[in-house]
Amino acid sequence: MLRSNRKISYAQKAIADDAEKAGLSIKKTIDLLAVQNGGREHNGFLDKDYQNYIGTKRKATMIKGDGQAIMDYFRKAQAEDPSFFYLVQLDDDDLIMNMFWADGRSIIDYKYFGDVCFDTTYRTNEYGRPFAPFVGVNHLKQTVIFGAALLYDETITSFKWLFETFLTTMAGNQPKTILTDQSAAMAKAIEEVFTESHHRLCIWHIYQNAAKHLSHVFNASDQFAKDFSACVYDYEDEEEWYKGWDDMLTKYNLRNNEWLEGIFSMREKWAMVYGRHMFTADMMSTQRSESINSVLKKYLKPKHNMTYFFDHYARLVEDRRYQELLAEFKMRDTIPVLQANVEMLRQASKVYTPKVFKMFQEEFVKVLDYTIDKINKNEVRVEYKVRYAGRGTEHFVQFESSSQAVDCSCKKFEFVGILCTHALKVLDKKNIKQIPRRYILKRWTKDAKDGDLRSSVRVQGSSEKLIGKRYCNLHYNFREISTLAAENDAMYEHASEVFSNLLKDLQGMRTCSDVGTSHEELCSNHEEDHRVVAGVKTKATVGRPKGRIKGALELRKSHKVQSKPQVHFDLSFLL
Repeated sequence: MLRSNRKISYAQKAIADDAEKAGLSIKKTIDLLAVQNGGREHNGFLDKDYQNYIGTKRKATMIKGDGQAIMDYFRKAQAEDPSFFYLVQLDDDDLIMNMFWADGRSIIDYKYFGDVCFDTTYRTNEYGRPFAPFVGVNHLKQTVIFGAALLYDETITSFKWLFETFLTTMAGNQPKTILTDQSAAMAKAIEEVFTESHHRLCIWHIYQNAAKHLSHVFNASDQFAKDFSACVYDYEDEEEWYKGWDDMLTKYNLRNNEWLEGIFSMREKWAMVYGRHMFTADMMSTQRSESINSVLKKYLKPKHNMTYFFDHYARLVEDRRYQELLAEFKMRDTIPVLQANVEMLRQASKVYTPKVFKMFQEEFVKVLDYTIDKINKNEVRVEYKVRYAGRGTEHFVQFESSSQAVDCSCKKFEFVGILCTHALKVLDKKNIKQIPRRYILKRWTKDAKDGDLRSSVRVQGSSEKLIGKRYCNLHYNFREISTLAAENDAMYEHASEVFSNLLKDLQGMRTCSDVGTSHEELCSNHEEDHRVVAGVKTKATVGRPKGRIKGALELRKSHKVQSKPQVHFDLSFLL
């Protein structure tokens, strides 16, 4: 224990460095070394020595300051992955306000599975900044990450910058649905930026707020939870929903409840009667974003600096992708178990991924428990009434024989992407033994990632954003060409010749003053990109906010809006 006799060997330092990268705590690493050395007394150092070593190492990595370290991290990532995209917003003092980044795999995943996007915020770094990941669900029903951001605050200005940057990265492709928690600033930004998307509110947060504001009613009556749940999920007709809502207010004497009046005003964003026609991949809450946050807590600590933040976030992304790889292998290597050896289930087991097939099979096996009655018929279509065992909610299904089109009032296919029991009951009655091709969404199939990724999005926007959009669009095309051309010598030689001629043509066009961006402008942008960043902007207020971000209907905090933000955009990949 004498200081002169204590020393951390080079081998132990190497193990300690790997453990630090892997996110192991100091205590767990010391325990690991003790096991390897035959006891803690044989480590050759005290716990405090190891803590000092780790602390000194962390400080040494931050000599440049967080701001420059962040820029170096992004440039290194882009050098390793040319598809890596990042954008940093600076204030007038060259302090980093907001930043967004996404690697090439994330951009491609969004192309396949960006129809539903989830966004949330989670403070997990030493600056107390909101961490905003964009996530979705892939064909295997797993969480997939499209990109992430660290924001200065949660104002409309910051959210607009984030969403516009996200669209720039994704070549302008907007999700069909974006699901968030209750935030007035976020809702306003979504309305202005995601003009083609449906904005839905997280049902889980609705229930959490209901339990808070209506606790006296929940405690007084067990039936209230069922009635409230019916207003959230059950109704298929808007008029019936109005009546059910009105009956609930009368029954529990809630007509003057301020919170209920507030959520009624935004009913189109959470009540299923208004959302059945919107594809949500069977998600009605931000649980996938919340699950990302719970995992991040294992990797990220408030004391970690920015470089550690990015390193551990990257490892989280890699962990997710490895899980996808395992699931893909298992899917190709196993055969699903059929509950009935019938043609439609055999077809579904071949095309759907395992979890989606399980969902479909559960719908299929319930067909026998449903009754069906014809209620209307004309030259074009037949309408049926379907319900469970002759009782319960009635569902109305229309069927067109000429096209085998089936439409159910429950709209399960529209918001989940698989046919419901009611529609399958009608197909069974019509002796249709296979799923019509129009009702097999490719994003739920085993071959969801096969096909052409070329983008037909029209490139438009400011001059800086135009370059990023053009790059993303071209990259999609060239990636597909390169993959195909590498298959044999003939295609490789042909592609090489075409690329060489194309490069010469573009270089010739570049010299023309009336075409594109001049070389001088590009060099100017390149120099701007490499100017020294002063640091990371921190809040002027004392202390840092903790806990979940307040919703739009809860206590609202005012945010200081930053003026004259500057955009810092890396253009080095063009030179």
